[in-house]
Amino acid sequence: MATTLKIALAGNPNSGKTSLFNVLTGLNQKVGNFPGVTVDRKFGTLRLRGDLRATLVDLPGTYSLYPASLDEEIASEILRDAQHPDHPDQVIYVADATNLRRSLQLCTQIMDLGIPVLLAINMADLADKAKFKIDVRGLEAHLGIPVVSLSALKKTGIETLKNRIQENRPPAPQPVFRIPESFVAPLAEFARKNDLRGNYTAWQALLKPELYPGIAGDQVQELREKIFPQGDPAKTADSLLANEITVRFDYLSELMAEVEARAETPGARFSARLDNVLLHGAWGYLGFVLLLLLIFQAVFAWAKYPMDWIDAGFAEGGTWMEAHLPQHFLSDLFINGIWAGLGGIIIFVPQIALLFMFIAILEDSGYMSRVVFLMDRLMRPFGFSGKSIIPLIGGMACAVPSIMMARTIPNRTERLITILVTPLMSCSARIPVYTLLIGMFVPDQMVLGFLNLQGLVMLGMYFLGFAAALAVAWVLKKMLKYGSDAIFFTEMPIFRMPRWKNVALTMFNKSKTFVLETGKIILVISIALWFLANYAPGDSFQKIDDKYTLLKSDPNLSEEELAELDLRHDSEKLKTSYAGRMGSLLEPVIRPLGFDWKIGISLVTSFAAREVFVGTMATIYSVGDGDDAKGIRSLRQRMLAEKDPETGQPVYTLAVALSLLVFYAFAMQCMSTLAVAKRETGSWKWTGFMLVYMTGLAYLASLAVFQLMSV
Repeated sequence: MATTLKIALAGNPNSGKTSLFNVLTGLNQKVGNFPGVTVDRKFGTLRLRGDLRATLVDLPGTYSLYPASLDEEIASEILRDAQHPDHPDQVIYVADATNLRRSLQLCTQIMDLGIPVLLAINMADLADKAKFKIDVRGLEAHLGIPVVSLSALKKTGIETLKNRIQENRPPAPQPVFRIPESFVAPLAEFARKNDLRGNYTAWQALLKPELYPGIAGDQVQELREKIFPQGDPAKTADSLLANEITVRFDYLSELMAEVEARAETPGARFSARLDNVLLHGAWGYLGFVLLLLLIFQAVFAWAKYPMDWIDAGFAEGGTWMEAHLPQHFLSDLFINGIWAGLGGIIIFVPQIALLFMFIAILEDSGYMSRVVFLMDRLMRPFGFSGKSIIPLIGGMACAVPSIMMARTIPNRTERLITILVTPLMSCSARIPVYTLLIGMFVPDQMVLGFLNLQGLVMLGMYFLGFAAALAVAWVLKKMLKYGSDAIFFTEMPIFRMPRWKNVALTMFNKSKTFVLETGKIILVISIALWFLANYAPGDSFQKIDDKYTLLKSDPNLSEEELAELDLRHDSEKLKTSYAGRMGSLLEPVIRPLGFDWKIGISLVTSFAAREVFVGTMATIYSVGDGDDAKGIRSLRQRMLAEKDPETGQPVYTLAVALSLLVFYAFAMQCMSTLAVAKRETGSWKWTGFMLVYMTGLAYLASLAVFQLMSV
């Protein structure tokens, strides 16, 4: 009968842990979620000699067993809790050979839990290239655990690792951190009463009771009173935690001095010289802004072609199906509901893939650590740390992948604030709305001889979104009583070439996650919107059809007049549909903003995507396809010529246009964003809060603009 070991792969982010997992398991792996959370769970099978098998679980990358993010919470809980279904028989700890001291901090914590550990020093090829010499046997003797040097990328040392796994299960390592002698007895008694795994878990419960929610609070308080007879227990706990970190750092510094020799290399010198510029108080920020401009432009320029191909492909597919499928409501549902919904999902994939490609390159190269360090102080007053800047800037392209990127933010509250304000950044979907409305009332003229006035107004809309995001973040920081004043420290890795296979895997996995998970919700809403726009109460549609059939029966009508009748037919049916009636019902609410029922319909339909506003208005005003340049010009002319039937005054004034601009700058008119926010927060409460606060902000700001401009 086969014997199966349960082995966890643990390590810091970017240590090559997932690369090693892929090498060991090959195609024998599955991806899911850890129970109850959205964090990816990867597990696979490793075949060894004879009847021995190993089930490998790839834990989320983490820096400490004292977690600061959802990913770290999952990894910490699995390692600490012996009753957890994924708790391993042993751990393969993957360490970065080029940054061994930092990597071994977490390793020593896992060793102190008493779990058998096998240390795999990855990226040995990079260490050799950088002329790092690591005494593997000496390290093994000092730590008392098996140590293997390997390269997952080059696939060297893999067989040695398998052989060490197949040997007798390694013994529980000796603890690295020595708990103060006076604490040992009460901690041992506490561990026994609560069925904890040794004194170190009791020590963690003493310092961070929230890690062990199953333990009664009065028991923890009693333990604290025994150990902290005087003073503030919380401050004493904080000082003890800081002391533990210091002890581990000092131990590893002494250990590295004995087992590691580093020669100054061109790579290290290059990194140091580059840091003089990239971390400079002025040049560092300028360089980062220029890099973001390059990424931003690349995402727009490179994604445009595949997005156009996808759009054209779905359009051609829809046209072909309309020509070949039978005339039936099921055909219409599939073409204009399901097929169109799928198109709305897939068209985001190029932007998602490209954004995550750039993020993976920045992380793998070592530049992301510099960005986080550089931006930390600047963003902290608003409830952010340096890690929040990437999702916020990415929101200027698309909020969907940017919200997904917020996973890298360690603090849960900061991550939530970032998710809630990222949609305020002006994304590419707002551009058609901005272009239409700015083109109606802003003259196409130059300022200072070289700046286009319309372009400056467009730029102002982006600054408006960024300012609103910072302001809302500051308010949320106060509401949630979050203080981002924790000490920030990081160790800068040397610059290196990205691992392109990992970059490609990141692009693929993030795109797949979006399509399979978020796409389910988008598809359901797309179908619902199709029903709202294509059905009406009673025989309303039949009466309209009969009316226009009679009008088009005139043999003297030209082709242009027939086409005009078709468009008026569609416009009238839209007004009569459930979606149109919703627009009419909205009119009393949106009238103070300067909006009529026609804009109300667009507000409803553009919930699928903000850019739908232009297409909906084009249909209502019977000008054909509003996406091409000619159509947009016609739409502007028709909208400018529109008169209020009661007052005879123009419907679209400068006040209405500015009101609409501000509304679309702030409103949550994107179901894709809501879907991904629900997935990332795991909460309908916060998703609903996002919808309500953004809609409320848009309404109040739009109301203020319209009323002030109408005075």
